[in-house]
Amino acid sequence: MNWLVYQVREMDMYLTSTDTIIRSRGILLLGCVLAQLSLKPLTDAAIQSFTGFFIERLVDWKALRGALVGCLALLRRKHDVGMVTNNQAKAVAQSFMENMQVQSLGQHDRKLCFQILECLLDCYPDAVEPLGDVLVYGICESIDGEKDPQCLMLVYRIVEALAQLFPQSSGSLASYAGDLFEILGSYFPIHFTNSKCEDVDMKKEELSQALMVAFASTHFFEPYAIPLLLEKLSSDLPSTKVDSLKFLSYCTLKYGADRMKKHFQALWSALKDAILMRPQCAMSIEFDLVDGIHFQENEIMTQAVELLQTVVKQSNGSFSTIIMDDEDIKTFMNSLNELKVLGNASVQNKQRLHAVACILSAFVRSSVASCDAVYKEFFPLLMGALRISAEISSEDGLFLGTTFNFGALYLSVHLLSACKDLVFSFDGITPFHDFPSMDWCNILCGFSDSLCNSLVSLLQATAAESFPDAYIYYAVRGLQTLAMFPGSFISVPKPIFEKVLSTLISVVASDFNITFLWKTALKALVDAGLYIDQSCDAEKAASFETIVMDRIGSLISSNDLNVPLSFKLQASYDIGVIGLKFMHRVVHEWDKILSYNLSHIFVSEDVKSIRPTISLLDYYSGKILPWFHENEDSDEVLLNLTINILEKIEKSVHFSIGFQENELLDAIIEALKHGVANCSEENQERIITRAFNLISLDSLRDLKPSIISANSNGGQLSSILDGISCRDEHIASLVASVVIALRPQCRIPNPQLLLQFFLMNLHKGHIPSAQALGSLVNKLPLETDEINFNLEEATDALFNNEIWISCNPYDGKKCSIVDNSGAINISTLRLNIGAVYYKLHALVGLTWIGKGLLMRGHQEIKGITSSFLNWVLLDGNVKTLDDKGLEVLSLRKSAADAFHVLMSDSEACLNKKYHATIRPLYKQRFYNTMLPILLSSILEFDSPSTRSLLYRVFSHLIVGAPLTAVVSDAKKVVPVLVDCLCTLQDDDHDKDLIFSVLLVLSGILMEENGQEAVKENAHPMVHQLAKLLTYPYMMVVRETAIQCLTTLSNLPQSTSYPFRKEILQAISRAVDDPKKTVRQEAVRCRHAWSG
Repeated sequence: MNWLVYQVREMDMYLTSTDTIIRSRGILLLGCVLAQLSLKPLTDAAIQSFTGFFIERLVDWKALRGALVGCLALLRRKHDVGMVTNNQAKAVAQSFMENMQVQSLGQHDRKLCFQILECLLDCYPDAVEPLGDVLVYGICESIDGEKDPQCLMLVYRIVEALAQLFPQSSGSLASYAGDLFEILGSYFPIHFTNSKCEDVDMKKEELSQALMVAFASTHFFEPYAIPLLLEKLSSDLPSTKVDSLKFLSYCTLKYGADRMKKHFQALWSALKDAILMRPQCAMSIEFDLVDGIHFQENEIMTQAVELLQTVVKQSNGSFSTIIMDDEDIKTFMNSLNELKVLGNASVQNKQRLHAVACILSAFVRSSVASCDAVYKEFFPLLMGALRISAEISSEDGLFLGTTFNFGALYLSVHLLSACKDLVFSFDGITPFHDFPSMDWCNILCGFSDSLCNSLVSLLQATAAESFPDAYIYYAVRGLQTLAMFPGSFISVPKPIFEKVLSTLISVVASDFNITFLWKTALKALVDAGLYIDQSCDAEKAASFETIVMDRIGSLISSNDLNVPLSFKLQASYDIGVIGLKFMHRVVHEWDKILSYNLSHIFVSEDVKSIRPTISLLDYYSGKILPWFHENEDSDEVLLNLTINILEKIEKSVHFSIGFQENELLDAIIEALKHGVANCSEENQERIITRAFNLISLDSLRDLKPSIISANSNGGQLSSILDGISCRDEHIASLVASVVIALRPQCRIPNPQLLLQFFLMNLHKGHIPSAQALGSLVNKLPLETDEINFNLEEATDALFNNEIWISCNPYDGKKCSIVDNSGAINISTLRLNIGAVYYKLHALVGLTWIGKGLLMRGHQEIKGITSSFLNWVLLDGNVKTLDDKGLEVLSLRKSAADAFHVLMSDSEACLNKKYHATIRPLYKQRFYNTMLPILLSSILEFDSPSTRSLLYRVFSHLIVGAPLTAVVSDAKKVVPVLVDCLCTLQDDDHDKDLIFSVLLVLSGILMEENGQEAVKENAHPMVHQLAKLLTYPYMMVVRETAIQCLTTLSNLPQSTSYPFRKEILQAISRAVDDPKKTVRQEAVRCRHAWSG
């Protein structure tokens, strides 16, 4: 680092200049250079020289900034690159104490000062400790009056470091603790008055946390901190109360029980006032939610209970005596009869009930000693209020009157729950065989059997109907708590555990007509099951299997029509999600029911089984199969389901019996798709082989030799199409659903026949067959490998078929579909098969085939889209709207709408869920290819019908394209987009398309890259948007149009001013719109344009 020394020598005149500006800048430059070179080694002599120089400069207040930066840079250096020695650090500290008047400096300089102090205390404690009182007094003087948040963070850390430096009672900090805390305490509670401060909430929280650590950094602050915090608890500001409680909790932990003991009485008085005397909570009973009965606590209540639990844990039992002897607690416990009937209790009594429950629960959770004290003092009293005696045997009947004491029930359940939490907190530290020696364990053991019987009696149907839901909820919660005590816990023996399970599952199996009881019991059963599954308790798990799962199996298989299927499904599923083995058992039972129902529907023609089967299949598709997929253990379940369905259909001779309304067919298809899509390739091959057997049935054998060639006549095709039965159409739907969900690697048997099979069916208007063809061409390999059929062979087989004859539908002349080179000339395809609806169906099929090719990025899509455009532009011989003209117009519109299918995402097929082959950015590439073609066609053709259809194609194209691609072509797109809005707004069937186009327009308006195009087309755009403010067919169209107009108000005034009047006139009409959201948007728009 010789060059640095050389540079310093060269700077000598700048570092010692009498010109204060030059001198201060020179010293600051040197300090900044040292800071930047903190990782570069320096010799001891260089460090000594620099340190001496900057120490001397600390007295030069006009060049102080550079001196502070230099000192800090030197103090932060590490040992391996050369650091300041202890003597040098002590010299820095002494000079700092003698010369620095920190609070007279600016914010940045004060921050540097505090960073130096922090660095000295953290990195050089041995150097600064001998300074003793001088150091402490100097720090007190430096921090007194500091208000900047960034500096305060450093101040609190300095206090913490100072406490670690002088922990002794005879140390310097002990002497100045009162003075230092007087400064520190003035910052509590943290409060910002500067509303312009950024990230106020975050900084406040950080500052509060740092101040809390500083408060608790030394026990010397205890005589000053605790009285201050207790005083602040009486504040009327909720935030101050919360901060006081948080600080008290933290300080109690750090100061220890011995120092806090003298504050226990004052702490209890403050806590009792916050929790019991002025409880900040309100009871909320929401019967629609199983766990909706609770007291809504605010943060004061929560923090107070947390503090109480902390104090009890720290007190080693001494704090318990204070509470056990409290007269207010005793008075309340002796007046539980006032809470016997929940509906008659006052709000104040309900709040106090919850407050007492929180207090006693906190005691029970804290330690064995406090748990003993609470149980000995209050648990027998609560049992007496519930008329429960330890002497009553489990066989004795228990009388439950209509005045069952709710207050006692509520407190008992909370104490049970707290006791369970205490047991869990031991986490194996205390063996179970040690519990019998504890008082609370013996007390609970004496009452557990009778308590369990009382709670069970409360849940009996006749009792449950006479008691409010709050009683039921806490009775169930009490039983659940008893069931969740650890395995061999002596206070809750196995018979009680099994009785709880039997009671809850009995409610689930029979009391479905009492909805709240049923839901609460089911949730409790699931929670208990989850605990047992996670605890690995073999004995309890065996009991759960025997009692619960056997009953669930019986419930599923029972033919009791009084139990609604929806309750069976929900109960079995909720129990099943406890674990894989439970769900497997549930599914095994439902598989048998499904197999039985399908046999009755398809073989015995039992129409009564249709509705339950639909519900069951919907549950499979919506919940069971997705759950197995998430848990990665679904293959066997999925295979069994799909094979089960296909097997029953294959054996059926009355397959169409259940499909009068197609609901069962839809449910089966959805289940098959979910099942096949999530199966492995190996199992998918087994499924498609089984599905292929359906095509080989006698009813379809007539189709197999009918492979229609390009040279056959249309009469043969029409004859075959007319002969397809309803049953065959349903089979085609099922086979199509399997094919749609296959993985690309799956081997398909006889794919040629499968293609012809789907071709024959799509011309009956069978959309799934068209979607299956699209899926096939999307997933077939480009080259023949193990699969003896590739994409090229598939397209040959598809397009060398009579339905794609290349001829004009008006001149009757046949044309070849093969060009001179022998390749298929897809771009010349015309549809020539009988009636117009056959042509429409064939067009739909071609659309889905094109979508499959487009998504994989195949070049043949260019020919297919050319065919669609040829149909759209076909306007030659159609001059009148006769029958022939209307048919052609419908075909042309279908060809235009084909672009919607090509550019949109489908839920039914060709998506990631069904393993489609998707080339990245395929939509953007297609958009870039089609846009110039469409734009030139729009300019070329002036026929109203043709131009209208071209606008329709254009709309579908930009709606499906990525917005970024559209915005990049905004100058070309926006003028046509405005014309699209004008053309489409007259037909109510186009309302969804108009809304989608408006969304694209709003996206362009929001993008900076589209602003130039918006300015150029602002006037026609405003004119069309104003028309849409009265669009009658869809409310969101009017709302979005107004939002677009609001965005236009951000245009430069020179652009927006000419049509300001037109917009305000249009908006004045929208203000009276019948829909509130439209009126609100209109008001915002008017405000934006009026400003």
